[in-house]
Amino acid sequence: MAQQPDVREIPPLREAPAVHGTAADTRPATARSDDRSLIHDHPAPPGSRAPNAGRTLAVTSAVTAVALMNYTAPMLTIPGLTASFATPVSAQAWLINGTPLGLAALLLVAGSLADDYGRRRIFLLGTLALAITIALGAAAPTTLTFTLARAAQGAATAAILASSLGLLVHAFPAGPARIRATGIWGAFVSAGIALGPLLAGWLTAYGWRLIYVVLAAATLAAGAFGVRALGESRAPRGGRPDLAGAIALGLALTALISALTLGRDGWLRTPVGLLLLAAVILGAVFVAVERRSSTPMIDLRLLRRPDFLAASAGGLFTGLAVIGLFSYLPALLQQALGTSPMTAAWLFVLWSGTGFLVALQSRRLAGRVQPRHQLALGFVLHAAGVLSMLGAVDAGALWRLLPGLFIAGIGSGLLNAALPRVAVESVPPERAAMGSGANNTARYIGSSAGVALIIAVAPVGHNAPLLVSVALTAVGALSVLVLRSRR
Repeated sequence: MAQQPDVREIPPLREAPAVHGTAADTRPATARSDDRSLIHDHPAPPGSRAPNAGRTLAVTSAVTAVALMNYTAPMLTIPGLTASFATPVSAQAWLINGTPLGLAALLLVAGSLADDYGRRRIFLLGTLALAITIALGAAAPTTLTFTLARAAQGAATAAILASSLGLLVHAFPAGPARIRATGIWGAFVSAGIALGPLLAGWLTAYGWRLIYVVLAAATLAAGAFGVRALGESRAPRGGRPDLAGAIALGLALTALISALTLGRDGWLRTPVGLLLLAAVILGAVFVAVERRSSTPMIDLRLLRRPDFLAASAGGLFTGLAVIGLFSYLPALLQQALGTSPMTAAWLFVLWSGTGFLVALQSRRLAGRVQPRHQLALGFVLHAAGVLSMLGAVDAGALWRLLPGLFIAGIGSGLLNAALPRVAVESVPPERAAMGSGANNTARYIGSSAGVALIIAVAPVGHNAPLLVSVALTAVGALSVLVLRSRR
């Protein structure tokens, strides 16, 4: 039996602060006044800058948007990429899944590093690494080098996403200000997803490499502003870094994402089975290491908290049902209906642009709608929108897609606004970056599995991917509703 960690070495879990102004927040004002102190348990190093909340939000949102633009750009550059590299069909999946591989493998690791060694430090290192690796991808001469660059971009993006929410929790006190900040940050996730294909569709006329040159320059510029704008924060726990846990988790997730990518060409092949087995074994090793570590990357007691499980389920099924479908939809429209890249990009923007606007306004729901109810509503609206698109591709009627894309976009906006909030509220405040890393890890594991599943069922018919997405959405909605916090 695995040895339990000494309880003296791990501080007891604390409930995340209640949201000010909600029914759940029944404490008097004097009791709430020190919520912010929970975030400052460990002062920033001497000489570091105090955080400016507005600048922190601007920098983290801008860099996150550029990172997500880079994530979605290949949806429109794949034809040019494959022609330039003479990429075989069997290798094309890696051009898309390289970034999710790096993301999923390192998000939780990056979150723990940010909490322990400095969120500003990890954020700026991730931003610099993203600019460099995007530039390397733009100069890549082969399919292999481009795929390796995309995986490295995923690792850099993991550092950005995980540390962003930690910086926001440090800069904004619990309550309406933080709800607004995380809602805006979530809106910029939608904005990045929307603008990536649109900008790529426009710039591909000048060659597929130009979009990546532009994104590298934008990342570097935003990062340079962040050097002066961001203040440092951390929550060091003492003890040695959990290197064994980081290695075990990274290898487990790499094996899992690789299996999901290879599975598109046949799930019963030997390499797929071996990779899945390796993922299970390495996952068990990770759990054993975490149980023994005095400074684990993730406190396994969080798995007994329904709010943490609900946040993780929300991320997982957003990846499976939403990102999985819409990562494939532009290619489906180009292949089945012969639409141009720009037409496919504009249709994609109707969905993701609506999500951006809804996420910006979702702060108005604070105090009226519980976050898990907002997640469930987002899933339901996504399902309703997707159901309305059934038969449109077979009929060759693009206009029939428009209402469904709009409705699904509303659902996506609600999800993108709620997920960062539940991610940080489901863990102690000093572990906010770890909470963000765990939530985004679930999301990008889900997206890799979702894309693989959608592509696997696509030969059955054009409606099959839509129906699979609806079914997964229903499970996601039920999951976040069933996993209720015990008060």
